[in-house]
Amino acid sequence: MDTDILLERFRKVRGDSRRLAEPLSDEDCCVQSMPDASPIKWHLAHTTWFFETFVLEQYENNFQPFQPAFRVLFNSYYNGVGEKHPRPQRGLLTRPALGDVLAYRRNVDERIAALLADTGQGEAIARLIEMGLHHEQQHQELMLTDVKHMLSMNPLYPAYRESELAAAGAVPAMHWQAFEEGVVEIGHADAGFCFDNELPRHRQFVEAYAISSRLVTNGEYLEFVQDGGYAEPSLWLSEGWDWVRTNTLEQPLYWRQDDSDWNEFTLQGLQRLDAHRPVTHLSFFEADAYARWSGARLPTEAEWENAAASCRSLGEPALHPPAVENGEQEELAQLFGCGWQWTLSSYSPYPGYQTAAGAIGEYNGKFMSNQYVLRGSSCATPSGHARATYRNFFPATARWQFTGIRLAKSL
Repeated sequence: MDTDILLERFRKVRGDSRRLAEPLSDEDCCVQSMPDASPIKWHLAHTTWFFETFVLEQYENNFQPFQPAFRVLFNSYYNGVGEKHPRPQRGLLTRPALGDVLAYRRNVDERIAALLADTGQGEAIARLIEMGLHHEQQHQELMLTDVKHMLSMNPLYPAYRESELAAAGAVPAMHWQAFEEGVVEIGHADAGFCFDNELPRHRQFVEAYAISSRLVTNGEYLEFVQDGGYAEPSLWLSEGWDWVRTNTLEQPLYWRQDDSDWNEFTLQGLQRLDAHRPVTHLSFFEADAYARWSGARLPTEAEWENAAASCRSLGEPALHPPAVENGEQEELAQLFGCGWQWTLSSYSPYPGYQTAAGAIGEYNGKFMSNQYVLRGSSCATPSGHARATYRNFFPATARWQFTGIRLAKSL
């Protein structure tokens, strides 16, 4: 990649993270609402730590850390780097202050820019910086989902950004697009960036199947809720049923019922539940139970990628999932830019997968256990970060992300 282009992209992505924090107070940026989430201040520091640790420490002449203690404080899960501050205690880091973290970002940004000017080392550095930028974009999505969870804990239901959600128009009826049985190829193939878990491209046989033309809506999921779906054990996997009962769950994460009215907490505050927008913030267990109730199932990741291979619309970032737009009725809509879509596929390595050497190899491979693959992208996914081969992954109970449902069925 051309050094000037890479530096421009570096500055944009780094600036995007800072802009995501602008609507928040210093207090907002320090709070950790649950162990799975992280404070905004930590995200801003950790993404900077990534560039300092994996780029500057390796390539900068006479490297000196900005603050030696940050090596432990802002290490996420890289055991090869050294000790880590416990993840559930990130919200206790009132210091360094937000201003100190922003100074850390400025310092590392200036040093990365200076390093890129040294064209003698440009190619090796460029590969690491490109990975760091995609890593930061992952954290930009987490910044929005983590702050949404944090704000939802406040009984005042404050908005991240004050605005009224426009009512969506009626969505077209769901239809099914059929695919014949056969050998398909999945995995990354072109010269653009991908994470190692998208490799290698390989062949896989799929039986004949059909996949739904759009995501399941709030209104359709509400029918499941009102039909007693959360109280019917025959719809749930055993572990899922135990999870529902233990946590006394009766509805999606951000739904709130006021007498007979349903509302939904959003990044724009508490809003009337829009029946036409896609339902999101569902666990794998909830998505799977709904699919059974509807007489369908979730797709496998090979089915999803095969169906999405020809899609070129990757969606644009938004604060809330959009409904199907006019003109999308005759094609597979909402593959990208609405909600991550659960699949039936356990997160495991592709045939021939190899982890990278060193601590950077801990990025994906070591998490290939007890997780399910999600495909597509969400309304919170940054521009330029989505692609048909992208493999997101979360445990079956995770639902603070913008995770939704696309149905499939065998033919």
